[in-house]
Amino acid sequence: QVQLVESGGGLVQAGDSLRLSCTTSIGTFSNYKVGWFRQAPGKEREFVAAISRYGRSTYYADSVKGRFTTSRDNAKNTVYLQMNSLRPEDTAVYYCAAGWWSGSGSYYYAEAYDYWGLGTQVTVTS
Repeated sequence: QVQLVESGGGLVQAGDSLRLSCTTSIGTFSNYKVGWFRQAPGKEREFVAAISRYGRSTYYADSVKGRFTTSRDNAKNTVYLQMNSLRPEDTAVYYCAAGWWSGSGSYYYAEAYDYWGLGTQVTVTS
């Protein structure tokens, strides 16, 4: 069974940085695109960032563009989300998700991903 495990969340102050990691048991990791989503209390899950199978293309929500960077190390079956200049509105549970590289659906939508982690909490205080 494919597993994705997020780590690196925590409680930080506005302006601080965090790096989230997403490690997976997927056999050939480079066959999968990976997305990051988040869900704040009382809000719907929203797209944050995504990265193509070899990391050549990345995609970001407008709200995080210029502050967050996603990267991947296929040799380690790991994707990262570097979050800088964090804001209180970034507070949410962050999820990583993996989908077949040629599967249908845009990088920006949850339907494009087949496997999901359980999430890691990020809390940003003002």
